[in-house]
Amino acid sequence: MAGTLYIVGTPIGNLEDITLRAIRVLGEVDCVAAEDTRVTRKLLSRYGIRTRLVSYHDANEKKMAEELAAVLRDGRSVALSSDAGMPGLSDPGYRLIRRAVEEGVRVEVVPGPSAVISALSVSGLPAGDFTFGGFLPRGDTARRKEIAALLFQERTAVYFESPARLRKTLECVRDILGADRRVVVARELTKMNEEVIRGSALEVLESVAKRTVKGEIVLCVGGAEEKDSWKKLDPAEHLRLVREELGLERMEAIKLVAKMRGVARDAIYKVALRDKTRREEK
Repeated sequence: MAGTLYIVGTPIGNLEDITLRAIRVLGEVDCVAAEDTRVTRKLLSRYGIRTRLVSYHDANEKKMAEELAAVLRDGRSVALSSDAGMPGLSDPGYRLIRRAVEEGVRVEVVPGPSAVISALSVSGLPAGDFTFGGFLPRGDTARRKEIAALLFQERTAVYFESPARLRKTLECVRDILGADRRVVVARELTKMNEEVIRGSALEVLESVAKRTVKGEIVLCVGGAEEKDSWKKLDPAEHLRLVREELGLERMEAIKLVAKMRGVARDAIYKVALRDKTRREEK
């Protein structure tokens, strides 16, 4: 009989934020596949756990997924952990989990802390409906497009961001979404230097610009007010507004509007052609 793959959530900072079940599982499995064995060893040592550690990170994920799948087929159990939070969320883990599922291996989740949920909970922004976009793109153009997609979105959006790029990202939010858009920067959650900065895009930007910001950051961007929602616009008006507000070329605007409205690009392209024809006839 095949073994079991346990997906184990680990603390995002404070080592006390671990469940009793996680401690038991980490102590009972045959090995722990860790993103960084040095980080995980500190956690295991804290709770007197001596389970064998194997390295499982971005660089060796493909190779190790196959090797660990063989371990599971052999009837042994493996705990998958990342440096912090839940494996697979912007951390290694997807390939091994998918491989185990394909092999028919039992996969169990041992829930634990999540920087995404923690930041959202403490943000003070609506959390009933939200999106998570992982790490924001590094390039300016790609980042602007990602932020632009939030122009009419009413849901709270959550991202990971680098301290080095935070100021540029906040400037992007201010310029595209408006100085009044609600923003929360959650920094070093559950750690000694934990900080949560709340306010408008302009207020948070001014706070960040005055000093050097360090540590791991989760950025929450509040949704558009109902009065600003694209839902009040017909597709042609929506497309015209996006082009005017963001200065996008027609095809870029079509892609963005289609993404916002959750429809095929062809549908918006046809709207654009009809609108162009009407205006030319006038």
